Amino acid sequence: MAARRPLVRAWRPEVPGVAEVLHASFPEHAYPLHTHDTWTLLVVDTGLVRYDLERHEHGALQSLVTLLPPHVPHDGRSVTAAGFRKRVVYLDADVLDVRGTGAAVDHPGWADPVLRAAVNHLHDALAHPGDRLEAETRLGLVTERLAAHLAGEDPAPAVRRDRGLAHRLRDLLDDRVVEGVTLEDAARLLGAYPTHLVRCFGREFGITPHQYLTGRRLDRARRLLLSGQRAADAAAAVGFYDQAHLTRHFKRLLGVTPGAYVAAG
Repeated sequence: MAARRPLVRAWRPEVPGVAEVLHASFPEHAYPLHTHDTWTLLVVDTGLVRYDLERHEHGALQSLVTLLPPHVPHDGRSVTAAGFRKRVVYLDADVLDVRGTGAAVDHPGWADPVLRAAVNHLHDALAHPGDRLEAETRLGLVTERLAAHLAGEDPAPAVRRDRGLAHRLRDLLDDRVVEGVTLEDAARLLGAYPTHLVRCFGREFGITPHQYLTGRRLDRARRLLLSGQRAADAAAAVGFYDQAHLTRHFKRLLGVTPGAYVAAG
């Protein structure tokens, strides 16, 4: 019987702090001992992975978010004959405090549904090059929660209300609907930590900065489409990466494509 071939997709998104993303399905492959110069943020979608880390055996389960520290040897193999499917974000070494290496070696995985959902959202954002603000937002929330776990702290800190900061961010987004703004630049301009900025905005308005910006772009795109502009031109005019980027968000919000929206009118 012929060996079953692995399916691998890997890319480098233009998101600060993310070195590489890997989505892979391995029916038979087993990793030998190796190291990375990054933090390995791993979720397993199907199957069960066993791995040795610092000569101690661990399991990467579907219920866990696994974090392997830089420069620590590890391997990996499937427990079942069906293999496994995984998603990995390789985070730059300076994204998390290196002093957390020991904690990650001792306890490399957490059964944290909130963190698992945040990692899923991060992968969704990283898969689309036009959603950098969303990817940066998701990455900040993920790394904040990871840092809390590594420090043995409460991973759900209280959010201090700051209406003024939230409204200043909304004004900044309104001023930059087309060109957009990175989370790092917004934090620098407003004098706030990126994750604090996101949490304040969410507490005040009930959505993320990216969701707000996307809504403003869709408002403009709808009016351009109804005035007769082609979808590709409307997408570029309001700040979407391309027509596919516009269509994806259009369908998510309105349930139909831009073409169907115009035709119905």
